Amino acid sequence: MKKVAVVILNWNGVHLLRHYLPTVCQYTSSDLADIYVADNGSTDNSLDVLKKEFPDIHVIAMPDNTGFASGYNIALDSIQHPYIVLLNSDVAVTPNWLEPLVGYADENPDVAASQPKILSDRNRRFFEHAGACGGYIDKYGFPFCRGRLFDHVEEDKGQYDTVTDIFWATGACLFIRNADFKKAGGLDPLFFAHMEEIDLCWRLRQFDRRIVCIPQSAVYHQGGATLDMDNPRKTYLNFRNNILMLYKNLPAKDRQKTLFIRMLMDGIAALGFMAKGKVGNVRAVWRAHRDARSMIRENYRNAYSKGGRQKLLGIFPYSEKSIVSEYYLKGKKRFSDLSL
Repeated sequence: MKKVAVVILNWNGVHLLRHYLPTVCQYTSSDLADIYVADNGSTDNSLDVLKKEFPDIHVIAMPDNTGFASGYNIALDSIQHPYIVLLNSDVAVTPNWLEPLVGYADENPDVAASQPKILSDRNRRFFEHAGACGGYIDKYGFPFCRGRLFDHVEEDKGQYDTVTDIFWATGACLFIRNADFKKAGGLDPLFFAHMEEIDLCWRLRQFDRRIVCIPQSAVYHQGGATLDMDNPRKTYLNFRNNILMLYKNLPAKDRQKTLFIRMLMDGIAALGFMAKGKVGNVRAVWRAHRDARSMIRENYRNAYSKGGRQKLLGIFPYSEKSIVSEYYLKGKKRFSDLSL
């Protein structure tokens, strides 16, 4: 058996497969890895194109679109390779992209997961929004990255080219030990899509496992191939799943206060959408909080009401400060301006 399974989840993305899959085939060592496409019930001609144009690719065909999280869980259930890469269908890899990730994991058994440097395929001098050079969250659960704070994305000038521990690795290109993925319970299927990788990495850290960014590996991510940044559906999933993630993973003693403050901050965000005339996004924030409360009652409350397996491990790497305050009130636009 080869060391790595590179798994690409596809849903009606035949144009992305034709554009990006050739780079994965070209630059992924066939001695090191098998490449899989897990098709999430596509209704376009993805399966026919895979069969005719990419005959060497392993295909896992699922009958329905169960979402990003559940789709990967189903696909990975049958994969036994020691390492797995969850790779978005809109990612172009580079020569020898996989070797640094494998080498670091081989040498550091306490590392559960990692990511490469994520650069923008639209403007290759800049980091890409979803992951950049490694992810963190602040004390209220707002995600940010080396190279990206909110909507401000930095140009890559080598300023973050050191291997470093991070809080979460992006789902755009998530390298993870198969055993750790399954021990942590995989991706939460209730999330459907968005923030499921942060939730997974948080759970891994609660098992005292490390997450790292290895910028000696680099890939280019198109981003927004399924939903653009301002799409109300994306707003809904991000706000809802952030509330679910905080409820699940915060220590019980911090949960109520943090969620209350988040509710106030999300209300301010909704007012910002209203000021810009984005009524659909305002509705999305309201529905996100309503549905999150319902989902907590139905799915999480009994399991997490007493803190469950949660324990405080310095869970927030930026625990003493709010990234919202640092960015909007103090004007700090670059990760290097922050004092972690």
